[in-house]
Amino acid sequence: MKMKQPERNLTMLCDFYELTMSNGYFKSGMKDKIVYFDVFYRSNPDHGGYAIAAGLEQIAEYIQNLRFDEEDIAYLRSKGCFDEEFLSYLRGFRFTGDIWAIPEGTVVFPGEPLLTVRAPVIEAQFIETYVLMMVNHQSLIATKAARITRAAKGRAVSEFGSRRAQGADAAILGARAAYIGGCNSTACTIADEDYGVPAGGTMAHAWVQMFDTEYDAFRTYCELYPDNATLLIDTYNVMESGVPNAIRAFKEVLLPKGITKCAVRLDSGDITYLTKKIRKKLDEAGLTECKIVVSNSLDEYIIRELIRQGAEVDAFGVGERLITAKSDPVFGGVYKLCAMEQEDGTVLPKIKISENVGKITTPHFKKIYRLRGKETGKAEADLICVYDETVDDSQPIELFDPEHTWKRKVLENYTATELQVQVFRKGELVYDLPDIESIRKHCAQEIEGMWEEVRRFTNPHNYYVDLSEKLWQIKHDMIAAHRKMK
Repeated sequence: MKMKQPERNLTMLCDFYELTMSNGYFKSGMKDKIVYFDVFYRSNPDHGGYAIAAGLEQIAEYIQNLRFDEEDIAYLRSKGCFDEEFLSYLRGFRFTGDIWAIPEGTVVFPGEPLLTVRAPVIEAQFIETYVLMMVNHQSLIATKAARITRAAKGRAVSEFGSRRAQGADAAILGARAAYIGGCNSTACTIADEDYGVPAGGTMAHAWVQMFDTEYDAFRTYCELYPDNATLLIDTYNVMESGVPNAIRAFKEVLLPKGITKCAVRLDSGDITYLTKKIRKKLDEAGLTECKIVVSNSLDEYIIRELIRQGAEVDAFGVGERLITAKSDPVFGGVYKLCAMEQEDGTVLPKIKISENVGKITTPHFKKIYRLRGKETGKAEADLICVYDETVDDSQPIELFDPEHTWKRKVLENYTATELQVQVFRKGELVYDLPDIESIRKHCAQEIEGMWEEVRRFTNPHNYYVDLSEKLWQIKHDMIAAHRKMK
């Protein structure tokens, strides 16, 4: 697909240490050393059972447009810590490496390489910040949207959060990620223009206040937008004026035109109590097709409780708690060196070891398989392997817990599918980036392909992400060797 070109050169959107290290690699004669980095995260947001991968399209766009202009070079020279030969090298800087990634919209789990970079060390190191920024932000919002839309149980959810987002890009790309995660639309107009996220909206309280009467405001709006008449009924008094005036406007303007599609929106008050009374009044007036839309600081837990209480709601508008992922606002993705290439092409695994067990990395250039039951179509486990391993799904496979190796399971009658696809080869984009509708559909299918126990909001089942016997042995041999060196 054709990607929207950025108006601003974002090459310098990096951490300064990426430049100091790159200068050091250059001066040390290491600039052509081929390395491998993994992007992964350590825990699911909101203690959930899974996350949704997102942000790949923007990463691809960024990498295609990497370049240092003369203003950038002059700035770096002014810092007084960069070698002139290194600055000359930056003038011709382009990404020439390989990237593999899990497609956007895919259900993912902690510890899995969402994206793998193979490139000369300066190139691989330099893209760290932007890659993490895109993966962390959009995966976080897509995951939150998936939780919220699941809580809505088929009712439409619109993303309403632009004015509460942390900046323009957070609003625009947050709306994109929310749509991937399952939202039906957004209030963010530019997200529609740039990315095809359906934008919609009706009125604010100011519209109602601008007219002499609430009825005049409703009638005028119905006359202007008869095919999209959603009236905000809580400016003054919901039951005493809002609902009666909305009913009158619908009957006098829409029904004579044969239009029965309309809606009222509630942005305050006791939603369960009010929506039940609103529904009764609308039905008594013969407006059985009139929808009730609610907003006001909603999230998946409030939505689930409203539905449990029998609230008469047809659609939700969700703002700040979605666009900021307020309950757990950090995705926690990291970018870690996992391997280097020797001169003969041999891949040499690298590991980071920590007293914090959760921060010990899994070494080597890897691939990931998703194992699905043939009869159920449901995902049973993911298997992380060394890059040169393959899974023969015509044969039974024994899986074991990487931490508690005595816990083992033999899986039969399954299919094994590689999760990562190649996105860049020798600096060239080789992946046909899907349109947003395809990504959104893929996300819905992915979630449906998980067992309900994994999708639970509270105490979800721990989905198995296992290591192959070969990879597990390499990791533990490296840990043991490190201990001997102390």
